[in-house]
Amino acid sequence: MAYIDLMSAVHKSTKRDYLARVNDPDFPKAKAAALAKEWGFDYWDGDRKICYGGYRYMEGRWEKVARAMVEHYGIKPGDKILDIGCGKGFLLYDFTKVVPGLELYGIDISEYAIDNAKDEIKDRLRVGNATALPFPDNHFDFVYSITTLHNLHCYDLDKALREMQRVGKNNKYLCVESYRNEEEKANLLYWQVTCEAFNTPEEWDWWFKQTGYTGDHSLIYFE
Repeated sequence: MAYIDLMSAVHKSTKRDYLARVNDPDFPKAKAAALAKEWGFDYWDGDRKICYGGYRYMEGRWEKVARAMVEHYGIKPGDKILDIGCGKGFLLYDFTKVVPGLELYGIDISEYAIDNAKDEIKDRLRVGNATALPFPDNHFDFVYSITTLHNLHCYDLDKALREMQRVGKNNKYLCVESYRNEEEKANLLYWQVTCEAFNTPEEWDWWFKQTGYTGDHSLIYFE
């Protein structure tokens, strides 16, 4: 297992006003979080004060991530890839531009996201839970999960990490939120609306050892 940073460039491209997020008069933090955790319109395409504020495909945004994964893991035509927490399938779609001929699958808890997924990849996506992946053991050449598993309570996080390990062969990668100091912890608490697993890097390492997860990972911080 290695620490591989594939997400900082995307994460840091968003400017964040932490205090404005938590003190918003129309959508104070508790209200925004309650709406976001329905995983419906408000989470994806509602007011920016709740979450994404319109989660739309942006040319090139995810292609650089797909390309970095392809180069690092040696992904080739015919490989089976699973995205756990695929959302609208934008990253999976960009994989098709980088390496044609991949066998792609995506799963997400949000029925709204799947219903509004990118048309070109929609038939490869399904509604489901990371805690019970509907796939055989060692089925995928590459399994990844980006900014998803920190949304789970500890009892479900345990199941999800074990499931990710189970369905993948050798190559696995996940990215989750974390904090290294009190400032980053406060910013994470202010900004997030769905996070349930608030872990330091050392705690994430404990989770990986506890569940037998052997894949790579990276952490994003709210600096």
